[in-house]
Amino acid sequence: MKNLFISATLMALSFSSVSASAAAKGDPATGEELAKTRMCAGCHGLNGVSPMPVYPHLVGQHEAYLIKALTDFREKRRTDPTMNAMAGNLTDDDIAHLAAYFSSQTR
Repeated sequence: MKNLFISATLMALSFSSVSASAAAKGDPATGEELAKTRMCAGCHGLNGVSPMPVYPHLVGQHEAYLIKALTDFREKRRTDPTMNAMAGNLTDDDIAHLAAYFSSQTR
């Protein structure tokens, strides 16, 4: 029983370290450039503060949440015609950079 507990704990730790390292690879400076060139800023504001109440603020959102949301829009697990189109051509690296940028912003 003790070995099972230790094995389960080690497995859980290995998954959490993989997730943390995947999230850590994003570069905020690259994300800022992508936010400008991919037109994220048009709806969500350059620093993630949306100029229009209909679009959500991205400033200070958790990096993991942004990665999941953008990935889900890209894969159409989450549906919004505009966001599905905007995220449709993003690579995993693009998503990591954008998430790193918007999560690092403050009001």
